[in-house]
Amino acid sequence: MSSTVTEGIRITVQPSFWAERSAPENGQFAFSYAVRIANEGTAPAQLRSRHWIITDANGHVEEVRGEGVVGETPRLGPGDQFEYRSWAMLRTPFGTMRGSYTFVRPDGSTFEARIAEFALTKPNALN
Repeated sequence: MSSTVTEGIRITVQPSFWAERSAPENGQFAFSYAVRIANEGTAPAQLRSRHWIITDANGHVEEVRGEGVVGETPRLGPGDQFEYRSWAMLRTPFGTMRGSYTFVRPDGSTFEARIAEFALTKPNALN
C-alpha cells in the first residue's frame, strides 16, 4: 500500500494479485489496484491526467500517460474523495508502480500530485 499527500491531495493505493487474470506459465502476472484520491486541503482541484511508471523484476519499464482516470476527470472540493479500480500486467511475479496525477485549480494553476511507489507481488513469489 502507498499513501502520500501533495498540496492537500491524498492518494492512497492498495494493490493485490489478480490470480483469475494471470497466466504464470505464459509470463503474465495481473495485479489490480484500488485508488482513493481525497482532497484534504482547502482549495478545489480537478484531476486532468495520469502518469504511471511500471517496473517489473527484470527492470523492464513501461510508462503509461493519459487523460483522466477510468474515463473520468473528477473535480474534488475540500473534503471530497474519488475511488476507482484498475489493473496492470507484468511479465514477472513482482514489480513496482509509481507515478503522478496532474491537477488543475480553479485559477488555472496546475500541480503534480505524487503517487508513492508500491509493490506488486504475487503471494509466495519470493519464497
